[in-house]
Amino acid sequence: MTGFPGVTPAGLSDANTRALYEAVNRAGAGKINATLDVTLTPNQSTTAVSDSRLGSNSFIGFCPLTANAAAEIGAGSLYVSSQGKKTATLTHANNAQADRTFRLLIIG
Repeated sequence: MTGFPGVTPAGLSDANTRALYEAVNRAGAGKINATLDVTLTPNQSTTAVSDSRLGSNSFIGFCPLTANAAAEIGAGSLYVSSQGKKTATLTHANNAQADRTFRLLIIG
Protein backbone atom coordinates (compact mmCIF):
# COMPACT_ATOMS: atom_id res chain seq x y z
CA MET A 1 0.00 0.00 0.00
CA THR A 2 1.37 3.38 -0.92
CA GLY A 3 0.64 6.77 0.62
CA PHE A 4 0.70 5.64 4.25
CA PRO A 5 4.38 5.32 5.19
CA GLY A 6 4.99 3.66 8.52
CA VAL A 7 1.35 2.63 9.02
CA THR A 8 1.35 -1.11 8.45
CA PRO A 9 0.00 -2.86 11.57
CA ALA A 10 0.42 -6.63 11.34
CA GLY A 11 -2.72 -8.55 10.46
CA LEU A 12 -4.67 -5.64 8.97
CA SER A 13 -5.79 -5.55 5.37
CA ASP A 14 -5.11 -2.50 3.23
CA ALA A 15 -8.73 -1.31 3.71
CA ASN A 16 -8.44 -1.66 7.49
CA THR A 17 -5.07 0.09 7.50
CA ARG A 18 -6.61 2.98 5.57
CA ALA A 19 -9.56 3.17 8.00
CA LEU A 20 -7.18 3.16 10.97
CA TYR A 21 -5.04 5.86 9.41
CA GLU A 22 -8.10 8.04 8.70
CA ALA A 23 -9.44 7.54 12.25
CA VAL A 24 -6.10 8.62 13.73
CA ASN A 25 -6.08 11.69 11.49
CA ARG A 26 -9.67 12.60 12.50
CA ALA A 27 -8.76 12.24 16.19
CA GLY A 28 -5.76 14.50 15.66
CA ALA A 29 -8.11 17.09 14.16
CA GLY A 30 -10.42 16.91 17.20
CA LYS A 31 -13.10 14.70 15.60
CA ILE A 32 -13.23 12.12 18.37
CA ASN A 33 -16.99 11.38 18.53
CA ALA A 34 -17.22 12.17 22.24
CA THR A 35 -20.43 14.21 22.50
CA LEU A 36 -24.06 13.43 23.28
CA ASP A 37 -27.06 15.78 23.32
CA VAL A 38 -29.33 15.43 26.38
CA THR A 39 -32.50 17.26 27.42
CA LEU A 40 -33.22 17.27 31.16
CA THR A 41 -36.43 15.52 32.16
CA PRO A 42 -39.19 18.06 33.00
CA ASN A 43 -40.97 17.77 36.37
CA GLN A 44 -38.22 15.47 37.69
CA SER A 45 -35.07 16.11 39.69
CA THR A 46 -32.94 13.55 37.83
CA THR A 47 -32.26 12.52 34.26
CA ALA A 48 -30.80 9.13 33.34
CA VAL A 49 -28.23 9.08 30.54
CA SER A 50 -27.28 5.86 28.75
CA ASP A 51 -24.35 5.64 26.38
CA SER A 52 -21.83 2.89 25.66
CA ARG A 53 -18.96 5.40 26.06
CA LEU A 54 -19.78 6.11 29.72
CA GLY A 55 -17.79 4.51 32.52
CA SER A 56 -17.48 4.94 36.25
CA ASN A 57 -14.46 7.25 35.82
CA SER A 58 -15.58 9.14 32.72
CA PHE A 59 -15.36 12.91 32.67
CA ILE A 60 -18.73 14.46 31.76
CA GLY A 61 -18.68 18.10 30.70
CA PHE A 62 -21.75 20.27 30.07
CA CYS A 63 -22.34 22.77 27.25
CA PRO A 64 -25.77 24.44 27.46
CA LEU A 65 -27.59 24.71 24.12
CA THR A 66 -30.61 26.74 25.27
CA ALA A 67 -31.20 29.75 27.51
CA ASN A 68 -32.92 27.59 30.16
CA ALA A 69 -29.99 25.17 30.08
CA ALA A 70 -27.60 28.08 30.66
CA ALA A 71 -29.76 29.23 33.58
CA GLU A 72 -29.56 25.71 35.06
CA ILE A 73 -25.76 25.94 34.96
CA GLY A 74 -25.88 29.46 36.43
CA ALA A 75 -28.07 28.29 39.31
CA GLY A 76 -25.48 25.66 40.21
CA SER A 77 -28.06 22.89 40.47
CA LEU A 78 -26.80 20.55 37.71
CA TYR A 79 -24.33 17.82 38.62
CA VAL A 80 -23.54 14.16 38.00
CA SER A 81 -24.90 12.34 41.04
CA SER A 82 -23.86 8.84 39.96
CA GLN A 83 -22.24 7.07 37.05
CA GLY A 84 -21.20 3.59 36.06
CA LYS A 85 -20.73 1.35 33.05
CA LYS A 86 -22.83 2.81 30.19
CA THR A 87 -24.90 5.02 32.53
CA ALA A 88 -24.94 8.30 34.44
CA THR A 89 -27.52 10.15 36.48
CA LEU A 90 -27.77 13.93 36.24
CA THR A 91 -29.35 15.73 39.20
CA HIS A 92 -30.96 19.09 38.52
CA ALA A 93 -33.77 21.47 39.48
CA ASN A 94 -37.27 20.01 39.35
CA ASN A 95 -39.33 22.27 37.09
CA ALA A 96 -41.59 22.11 34.03
CA GLN A 97 -39.07 23.52 31.54
CA ALA A 98 -38.85 21.09 28.62
CA ASP A 99 -35.99 22.81 26.75
CA ARG A 100 -33.01 22.45 29.07
CA THR A 101 -30.79 20.87 26.43
CA PHE A 102 -27.07 20.24 26.84
CA ARG A 103 -24.28 18.79 24.78
CA LEU A 104 -22.33 16.41 27.02
CA LEU A 105 -18.63 15.75 26.49
CA ILE A 106 -17.65 12.21 27.52
CA ILE A 107 -13.95 11.51 27.98
CA GLY A 108 -12.54 8.25 29.33
